[in-house]
Amino acid sequence: MPEVTVPSLVPDARPGTVADYPRRWAHTQPDRVMVSVRHDGAWQDLTASELQRRVDALAKGFVAAGIDVGDRVGLMSRTRLEWTLTDLALWTVGAVPVPIYETSSTEQVRWICQDSGAVAVVVEDAAMMATVSHARDGLDGLRDVWQIETGSLAELAAAGAEVADEALEQRRTALDRGDLATIIYTSGTTGRAKGCEITHDNLMSLVENATERLAEIVDAPGAANLIFLPLAHVFARFIQVVCLHSGVRMGHTPDPSTVLDDLAGFRPTFLLSVPRVFEKIHTSAEQSAARGGAARLRLFRWAAGVAEAYSRGLDSGTVGVTLRARHALADRLVLRRLRAALGGEVRYAISGGAALGERLGHFYRGMGLVVLEGYGLTETTAPATVNTPDMIRIGTVGRPVPGTAVRVDDTGEILVRGVGVFRGYRGDAEATRVALEDGWLRTGDLGELDEDGFLRITGRLKDLIVTAGGKNVSPGPLEDRVRAAPLVSQCVVVGEGRPFVAALVTLDEQVLPEWLDTHGLAGLDAAQVAAHPRVQEEIQQAVDAANATVSRAESIRAFTVLPEDLTIASGLLTPSLKVRRARVAEALAEQIEAIYSRR
Repeated sequence: MPEVTVPSLVPDARPGTVADYPRRWAHTQPDRVMVSVRHDGAWQDLTASELQRRVDALAKGFVAAGIDVGDRVGLMSRTRLEWTLTDLALWTVGAVPVPIYETSSTEQVRWICQDSGAVAVVVEDAAMMATVSHARDGLDGLRDVWQIETGSLAELAAAGAEVADEALEQRRTALDRGDLATIIYTSGTTGRAKGCEITHDNLMSLVENATERLAEIVDAPGAANLIFLPLAHVFARFIQVVCLHSGVRMGHTPDPSTVLDDLAGFRPTFLLSVPRVFEKIHTSAEQSAARGGAARLRLFRWAAGVAEAYSRGLDSGTVGVTLRARHALADRLVLRRLRAALGGEVRYAISGGAALGERLGHFYRGMGLVVLEGYGLTETTAPATVNTPDMIRIGTVGRPVPGTAVRVDDTGEILVRGVGVFRGYRGDAEATRVALEDGWLRTGDLGELDEDGFLRITGRLKDLIVTAGGKNVSPGPLEDRVRAAPLVSQCVVVGEGRPFVAALVTLDEQVLPEWLDTHGLAGLDAAQVAAHPRVQEEIQQAVDAANATVSRAESIRAFTVLPEDLTIASGLLTPSLKVRRARVAEALAEQIEAIYSRR
């Protein structure tokens, strides 16, 4: 079976834990700027020595509050500096942070606290405090709940002032890379969330190897990264540790609606994001051009086409004089403005969580922003594979991270072995046994390895649809291509046991109002919009583009446009915005049945 192994670049493991990364900077370069914090519209710098002072003060507070080595502490907050401080303080005293999405329901919070055995929870605001309070029934071990916005962390730090430096140092130095660092719960797309136990060694070995491989990005002069994904997600958490290890200036943005403004002020040199954000940036730029009139829209689309052609030419070695001249003109007229909107300094972005698609990958590289797609799971502590500046193949998720092996078995399932693979599911030996075979993690994802060891994701094993005609259909690639259309928010392909493949489609609520106004359809209600022939025509074009990539038996033969989007609140999306297929099939059974009844 196809397999590729990339040896570790950091064979000699340094002692200590993740908490030691910023401490080393505080000792060697105390004035190094580690974090920039937005305050009153401006970014204020936090040096390594000040960051460490605040971490130690909070760590002493946790000691004074009775947090012991190995205690689990929930952390429910948006992405902000206090998350990083709490993470590091808990790691310093040997406790185990347990991330909880800020959008989690009462039942989800209760399950995570119960299953992890959390003795305390740090929450951000009153709404999250209320959620935890409602979840406390039956959680006899949950002693304390601290709220960031009421100053509880400052109170903790003040209460810990009497804890001796020697006591804290004794706690810290007694810890080892092999100790448990965190329990991160899976998104629960196919059932109840499972707690992935990730050690300090998982995080440190993966980060140390990845940063060696990505040195051009993280070791660049003035390297800076603005984190706006939820830190409850393993991807953002991994990048946070990368920044702490490499001394990359880090910032936090808790509000997705302010990301573009924050990027302009923070001026990052690299980003991490999910494909949906890159789709939104492209769509927003196109909408902005459309507001300037037909001529500006034509100019934008021409420049986007030139950018894509230029990138594809780089791959094929066919960038001639004419294409270079067109690209230079497109850059002067359009593309450099897009880079300026992202802060003007961004050269690289790392994308994960879903497929970006070749079109957007080539567009962004032609624009001057190289998007490096990667692949990983919570169980692999984030990336198992990633494209790198010197080894990139757009349309793939790259080669294995150093210290990692990837295999594709006879069924097409991707197996991973290496430094980032977790130690198991908390309290679930049977699930751990099924997931881990002879050191190989069964990912449940389907893929292909090419002759150079680049991995291409082709679907999800549990998502495979078998039609009445016996055809196996992987819905993921079809859905990704339909979602690439600006008007589309979500696409869910259905057809299990049915005579043909169909789809449920929702509309992007941010794009829709301007699109309706442009097409003279403003004022229609949601049901009228979903059924309108012009909307149906637009979605049909997206479906046709997706169908062009598959056989007729795999193509989407019918679709319905839903009047409302899928949401986390409805239970149809996970907090990381993955579709809960079983719940969609149950909740929207009537709409699915109507598709097949019509045909």
